[in-house]
Amino acid sequence: MTAVILQARIDSSRLPGKALLPLGGKPLLFRVMQALNFIHADLRVLACTDDSFNEFKPLAEEAGFQIHAGPKDDVLERYCQVIRKYSIERVIRATGDNPFVFSDAASLINYEACALNAAYAGYLELPYGAGVESVAASALLQAAQEAALPYEREHVCPFLYNHPELFKIHRPSAPVMWNHSDIRLTVDTQEDYEMAVELYSALKDAQDRFCGETIIKTFNGIN
Repeated sequence: MTAVILQARIDSSRLPGKALLPLGGKPLLFRVMQALNFIHADLRVLACTDDSFNEFKPLAEEAGFQIHAGPKDDVLERYCQVIRKYSIERVIRATGDNPFVFSDAASLINYEACALNAAYAGYLELPYGAGVESVAASALLQAAQEAALPYEREHVCPFLYNHPELFKIHRPSAPVMWNHSDIRLTVDTQEDYEMAVELYSALKDAQDRFCGETIIKTFNGIN
């Protein structure tokens, strides 16, 4: 089973409450889940913190996501709890501050990961905030047993790609049509949020608004 697992929390030091800020009339977190619904997967789970569960639960249900609450800082263990709960074999990892995920790039990197039997796969040089990671569930379970550094547990995947002697790693440059590392699409600051509002408004009527080339073209058109 392949599952999209989206990590999210309600508190943010740089942009407080950003998950619930409006984006096109819906909370930002809902827009992230909406984008992730265009990625082929068997299951979608919002992996949140205990203190955000009650506010996030209605959004997850509306978006068609399951929801699971776990440790705030040990995000790696939060993922592993979801893996064990649903018997997941491959994880498409996403984060709650990226409402402009390229669904086509996500599906392709996951296909490549499966074809290569890679423990970890992720494109380099995508716009910041456009990508996901495809990870073997068994590799995450192993990392949870062996990773000791707080950074490795908070950010989930560093233990994998920092240990290529233990795991098969696939980190190619993004295909040319998506290779725009100079573009920033994540929402981490007030300035990011204001740009996201403008970009979402410009994209809202595009039928292929979750595809990378459309997002890049629209972004460049307003900058």
